[in-house]
Amino acid sequence: MCRDKNREIKERTKGVCALCIGDIYYPWKETMERRRGGGDHGENYTNPFDGDDQVSSADEKEEVAVEEAFKDTKVPSWGEQITFRAMLTSLVLSIVFNFIVCKLNLTTGVIPSLNVAAGLLGFAILRFWTSLLGKAGFLKQPFTRQENTVVQTCVVASSGIAFSSGTASYLLGMTPKIANQSEGGNTPANMKELHLGWMIGFLFAVSFVGLFSIVPLRKLMILKYKLTYPSGTATAYLINSFHTPKGAKLAKKQVSVLFKYFAGSFLWAGFQWFWTAADGCGFASFPTFGPQAFARRFYFDFSATYVGVGMICPYMVNISLLLGAILSWGILWPIIETKKGDWYSADAKPSSLHGIQGYRVFMAIATMLGDGLFHVIFMLSKTIISLIINIRKKESEGSWFWRRELQACEV
Repeated sequence: MCRDKNREIKERTKGVCALCIGDIYYPWKETMERRRGGGDHGENYTNPFDGDDQVSSADEKEEVAVEEAFKDTKVPSWGEQITFRAMLTSLVLSIVFNFIVCKLNLTTGVIPSLNVAAGLLGFAILRFWTSLLGKAGFLKQPFTRQENTVVQTCVVASSGIAFSSGTASYLLGMTPKIANQSEGGNTPANMKELHLGWMIGFLFAVSFVGLFSIVPLRKLMILKYKLTYPSGTATAYLINSFHTPKGAKLAKKQVSVLFKYFAGSFLWAGFQWFWTAADGCGFASFPTFGPQAFARRFYFDFSATYVGVGMICPYMVNISLLLGAILSWGILWPIIETKKGDWYSADAKPSSLHGIQGYRVFMAIATMLGDGLFHVIFMLSKTIISLIINIRKKESEGSWFWRRELQACEV
């Protein structure tokens, strides 16, 4: 019988790579499991596939723990998830977030992740809405975590379009008013008078391009390899926690703190407005380090927005931005300005790319491209090396299984 089994294995694995032997070998895995702890393999026998089983079982236990609070809750249909109140809440929050994104895009260019804020605010608004309807006796459908996810997804997608669609960058740069401020190359063919209908069509054209690339990537990365998307996973756990009894109490405290800081920021912005008469005046342009440093753009603007962005961004990003500001505006640009008339034309405007602005733009871009290219090459090399190691490891494990099974059958 062992010879027949041996012959069958040889026929099935003929011309098959070692990576596939594990799948072909799988029907005899139960036999190997029964031999563990005794028989020909002894007490110390372990299956090399057990590591994968342990990892998958750990993931399953984690998923079960997360879903334990919702085991008796019916999953609503798509019509119950995409509700009118969810769409209205998404619209209101999207308008607010779009203003924030456009302001940051026009100033710092650093846009933090808004997933958590969108999920928390969506939960707060809809929870308040449903609680009022419940007290009045008009609540027909309870507020679910799926509905919360719809709001969070719509708000993040809308704010993402506000950042990537160019509403605060290249779309404005195409207008004649902005284009005429720079030198050369701005012919009528390169300018565009923006109209609402054209902008809507343009946004539809550029916003759905990602669908053609994200669908195959989703099948490969998420469904096949089961990779975890960190930001999305963290948001999912956060939304799940909101809809548990303990999480609801914690979310209530978080929303309370959020609105306190919101009120403080709003009142501070209003106070600054009363003390601002024109550009370069008031708290927004406060010469903290003196007039000479103010001329070099070193001053405090007391903006609560930038304080919030600095609190969200990792400290290494904040330190890098600070070092870049000191290196450029404090050292490099003053040195380059002393070369005016030698390195660039003395008649060039400060905003001209033929003047000092050209050094600023191209030096900064070259720095970012060099760092980005290094990390791409580094990660690509690391991925290739890891792939080669895994292939060799699986080949050795497959050959080990092959030899073990043949020896067991021959005996």
